Amino acid sequence: MHIIFLIIKREYLVRVRKKSFLVMTILGPLLIAAFYGLAGWAAMSSIDQKKVQVVDESGQFTGKFKNSASLLFSFVNTPIATAKKAFPKSGSDVLVYIPKNVLNDTKGVQLFAEKGVSFDIKSGIERTIEKEIENVKLTQSGITRKVIEEAKVDVDAQTISLSDEGEKQSSTGAASVIGLLCAVLIYITVMVYGMQVMRGVVEEKTNRIIEVIISSVKPFQLMMGKILGVGLVGLTQFMLWIVLSIGITSAGTALLGSKFTERPTVQSQIQAQVNQQNDTPPTVSKAAVNPVSTFISSVKNLNLPLIIGAFLFYFLGGYLLYSALYGAIGAAVDNETDTQQFMLPVTMPIIFSFIIAQFVLRDPDSSLAFWASIIPFTSPIIMMVRLPLGVPGWQLALSMGLLVLGFIGTTWLAARIYRVGILMYGKKPTYRELSKWIFYKA
Repeated sequence: MHIIFLIIKREYLVRVRKKSFLVMTILGPLLIAAFYGLAGWAAMSSIDQKKVQVVDESGQFTGKFKNSASLLFSFVNTPIATAKKAFPKSGSDVLVYIPKNVLNDTKGVQLFAEKGVSFDIKSGIERTIEKEIENVKLTQSGITRKVIEEAKVDVDAQTISLSDEGEKQSSTGAASVIGLLCAVLIYITVMVYGMQVMRGVVEEKTNRIIEVIISSVKPFQLMMGKILGVGLVGLTQFMLWIVLSIGITSAGTALLGSKFTERPTVQSQIQAQVNQQNDTPPTVSKAAVNPVSTFISSVKNLNLPLIIGAFLFYFLGGYLLYSALYGAIGAAVDNETDTQQFMLPVTMPIIFSFIIAQFVLRDPDSSLAFWASIIPFTSPIIMMVRLPLGVPGWQLALSMGLLVLGFIGTTWLAARIYRVGILMYGKKPTYRELSKWIFYKA
């Protein structure tokens, strides 16, 4: 055990002391936050006011389109043919044509533009025309738009979890986001740090350093020390990322959270204008609520200690299970190019689990979700997707127990390959030869 500890210490300190580790650990969350913050700021600030010309042959929409921060309307009292000829030199972005018989034939509405029309502007203009046509037809039937709007209700059901501890309010959306985020982190960890284990073994084997090391320690001790050392590096980096991310999120919420409500969409602006035109009482939109604050308050209702504890367990369990196999692959080949033939069987389960995670979110209690969260090769990702949504205690215990057994099994299997392959040179092994290595006597 002392030898394994020395190997763990060496693998850990060598990687932690690198400048690249320090830079990525400190700057990683900052770069991600800056990237999304810059993208959000650019998306909000890049919305320019569009000039829209309207040719209304029906006469029903005069004064219905009002100017806003995003749209500047102007009505043209010329035939559509003349308006289209003058459009390229008019400086406008969109030309809207409303035919005379629009009440009976809505397919006649046309939008002209030199560079295309954005979906937001198109849907907003269509919605305004639809509302006005509805108003005309309702008025002809003796019904006003105000009566219709007052009859509408907005149902926003609360999700409440029932357990032995009593009722507790929960959020399906927040639970899904947290579960998927944990799954993505585990997926990245297994792929990145598992590959580090494999590359470290290949590098030592290629440089013949392994021949000196093996003379002092057993192959199993070397493999376990390398796996655990690299795993602790990953765990240290993620713990620091969590601390930094909490601080950045708190600061970002205070500085940028309110920005989500400062600029409404084009469609919501036009809808507000239509409501004002028809004396319709304004309705409170869900989009008007700060989504960042709502999400954070929803996350606080989740069982965070359980989620964090399970994340650390599946983080380590999934990494240890797969890194043992990556280490065996590194010991079986002479260079990194030759690893490709053995990578597919190892990476397929983790990729498969990441793909089906989106289907698990739709039905977390399905047979697919259950078995995928129990099988050790897929449970690290799938169980973390299911856990925030609610998982029975016996399923969580069974999944954890099988993951421990799976790690023990893959470690034994990898150790049998590692002890033979670590000193093999000059030949590309096949799957048949690997199976023979497993049963070689010490």
